[in-house]
Order: sequence, then structure tokens, then C-alpha cells
Amino acid sequence: MDLYFSCSLTGGRQDQPVYAALVARLQALGHRVLTEHLASEAVMAADSGMAPEAVFERDTAWLRACDALIAEVSTPSHGVGFEVAYALERGKPVLCLAREGVRVSKMLTGIRQPGFAFHTYATPDEATARMSAFLTAP
Repeated sequence: MDLYFSCSLTGGRQDQPVYAALVARLQALGHRVLTEHLASEAVMAADSGMAPEAVFERDTAWLRACDALIAEVSTPSHGVGFEVAYALERGKPVLCLAREGVRVSKMLTGIRQPGFAFHTYATPDEATARMSAFLTAP
């Protein structure tokens, strides 16, 4: 599958090691992660020279092309929220994952649309299990 992995950039990068583990697991399962660069420690420097319009055009093209979106939503992010809504409006399956105990917007936790799932996790291994189950569900 072609997957769009979404995570916080400007909202905070404290979960970057988790992002990297999740992307690595998706790739190990044989998926192509269109946004694998978002899990990198150097993503902010890599995208710093891009105009906002170019980022928007690139990322929305990837969202239209992906088979599903997986978002780590522990750190609030305007961009992640937009990407989730954009994918859902196009009928893409969406999985949102958050660390246990963090407060997540009711706009995300309240979604009851077909193809959407929200789960919390205690460990990165639990998060990867949630991803695997989501991607193999009928």
C-alpha cells in the first residue's frame, strides 16, 4: 500500500523517535510511506527552503495518491488535522494514534465516519500492532 504518515512538525518534535519507529515498521511490512521524511530528525531543515505553496501542493498530491493515512496525533498540529480531514473527505481510510494519557481534540476523537479509527497506545510496539491490524482489516 501507499501510505501517508502524518505527524507534528511545527507543533513539536518530542515524539520523533516514535514517528521513526512507526514509519520503519510500515516499511518493514512492505508498505511505501510517501511521507517517510517526516519521521526524520532533519525534516525541519530539509523542508525549510520550500515555499508554503509548494509544501501544500506536494502534500495534497500525496494525500490524493495514498491508499490510507496514518497519523500520530499526540502533539496537536493544525497540519495534521487538515490532512486527516482532507483524506476523509476523499474517502481514504484514516487511523489516528495517540499516546495514552494525552489530551486529543474532540474533533478527532468524536469522528464516527466509516473508515476512521482512533486508538491510544502505551508503547511503540502497541502502536505498531494497532497499525498492522488497521491495515489488514477488511
